Amino acid sequence: MQIEPGALLKNINSPTDLKKLSKDDLHKVSEELRQYIIDVVSVHGGHFAASLGVVELSVALHYVYNTPYDQLVWDVGHQAYGHKILTGRRDNFHTNRKYNGLSGFPKRSESEYDTFGVGHSSTSISAALGMAIASKYKGELDRKSVAIIGDGAMTAGMAFEAMNHAGVAESDMLVILNDNCMSIDPNVGALKEYLTDISTSHTYNKIKDDIWNTLGKLPVGGNFSREIASKLEHSIKGFINKRSNLFESMKLRYFGPIDGHNITKLVDTLKDLRDIPGPKLLHIITTKGKGYALAEKDQTTWHAPGLFDKVTGEIYKKTYDTPQAPKYQDVFGKTIIELAKQNDKIFGITPAMPSGSSLKFMMEEMPDRAIDVGICEQHAVTLSAGMATQGLKVFCNIYSSFMQRSYDQVVHDVAIQKLPVVFCLDRAGLVGDDGPTHHGVYDIAYMRCIPNMVVSAPMNEAELRDLMYTAQLDSTDLPFVIRYPRGQGVMPEWKTEMKEIVIGKGRRLKEGKDIVILSFGHPGNFAAAAIRELKADGITPGHYDLRFVKPIDEEMLHEVFGKYNKIITVEDGTVVGGAGSAVLEFMATHGYHAEVRILGIPDRLVEHGSQKELYRECNYDAEAIVEVAREMMKEQVMVIK
Repeated sequence: MQIEPGALLKNINSPTDLKKLSKDDLHKVSEELRQYIIDVVSVHGGHFAASLGVVELSVALHYVYNTPYDQLVWDVGHQAYGHKILTGRRDNFHTNRKYNGLSGFPKRSESEYDTFGVGHSSTSISAALGMAIASKYKGELDRKSVAIIGDGAMTAGMAFEAMNHAGVAESDMLVILNDNCMSIDPNVGALKEYLTDISTSHTYNKIKDDIWNTLGKLPVGGNFSREIASKLEHSIKGFINKRSNLFESMKLRYFGPIDGHNITKLVDTLKDLRDIPGPKLLHIITTKGKGYALAEKDQTTWHAPGLFDKVTGEIYKKTYDTPQAPKYQDVFGKTIIELAKQNDKIFGITPAMPSGSSLKFMMEEMPDRAIDVGICEQHAVTLSAGMATQGLKVFCNIYSSFMQRSYDQVVHDVAIQKLPVVFCLDRAGLVGDDGPTHHGVYDIAYMRCIPNMVVSAPMNEAELRDLMYTAQLDSTDLPFVIRYPRGQGVMPEWKTEMKEIVIGKGRRLKEGKDIVILSFGHPGNFAAAAIRELKADGITPGHYDLRFVKPIDEEMLHEVFGKYNKIITVEDGTVVGGAGSAVLEFMATHGYHAEVRILGIPDRLVEHGSQKELYRECNYDAEAIVEVAREMMKEQVMVIK
């Protein structure tokens, strides 16, 4: 379904077209751009509230700056829909996050206007500073670099590392702090409170505005040169800012806060700042979901609501004739409360993902036992380690791809010290529409190689509960990884009685002959479906659930290699260094010889699409298992037919 843009927007195919309009037209352009985002996302889906909040900023940036020569770096990318529409992708915007369509995030290979690929948070200031330093080195002194970062992303250590460097790098760059008190969930921490104070302090802002207004009226010329005026301005501002402004203390010239929805003020301010050299920060106040009342009221729900009726606000939910299994994340969220009621040592930690990980349930019911630390994955891991030294059992819930950001902490602070932190890696495997920045495909490989680490994956909800129960026992004294996928499990009646699992022990699910499937985690359900289909060919594969890749069940593998000479391994992680590799290592170590096929994520980046589409593309769904099994058993199949 093609959505018709407004009268002005339909003629904007690039920022060049935008610049042809008068400043008075920009308010109308902003209205049309906001409505176009609402129209398209309501029908085709995608992230929603974040981009509505920066419509005016998107228009102002492309109106003022000479993009793509001037470089805009969007943090995370949820807020970049307006940017995409204004830079030649309007007519393809309906394909956003769809298979073979536009990426949901800025992507360098997609457009020259996407200067830096993003998906994870807090990278913009570092990238923009790198661009500014490079421009200065190459003599491109007229080239500007702008980082647009949300206040939620500003909580990450990387953002502060970048600002610490920017303050002394003497490079020409602008940081725009989009302050809306939200990431996906409401922001937390002292920085949020500081930004609230600085944006609402009437005394601070009146003094600052009075001084700036006075400076603007000082005569320039004769004995009062621009250089003197600049030094005087900096000295007076320093007097009021050094003790009261965090950013000025890091040697970033601070401007604002200003209304991020006043397009005229934004354009005028950006034009002024474009001509001021050196590192600087503009603080703007915006409303996430601006222009759509329901999104303004409930910003978490409307971060990415799915399809909805734009008039009534009804969010369309799928209806089913039979009971459906819950999402793995919700099973985690409910189970940790059960366990915490039985074990007062249990805590839950998440880096800004209480809704996504479903730790929100524990935060609501047991607020003193569940902590959201903000977008700080490194801190989340080491905080968990510190708590573990005091005998607590911490469930550190982090998306698999976000865990990559804290890898050194996992090794240095947890594994080396043998601290029994429980890492619950949500969104393991292919996540779907968010694409390669969010696919959790590397954790099997990068966790399996660490000494003192237990690495497990449940095949279903009951297994998830059993693994969580096992991980919190006092007898479990090693770091413990439990990885599980995004989306629904397979058990509508999921609330089973929890039991201890022997660490490092797999299970035989089905006896077979000639060929066997070794599965790890949720793809075991694909294997079970494939086995049912293979019966028609007279093929009866055995099926074993590894459960653990570290330690791996060597006794079970001796049984497998002693009975079968054709083996298929199935996993939802990379085939390089994953569960299949662990099986091959065992085979080589013990001198077995067998034909082994490894099914999983290929050694390449997988783009976005639905999970079902990507399972098929990567050839590890039930259909792929059937095809491989038939090929390996083709002589037997031919005889039967």
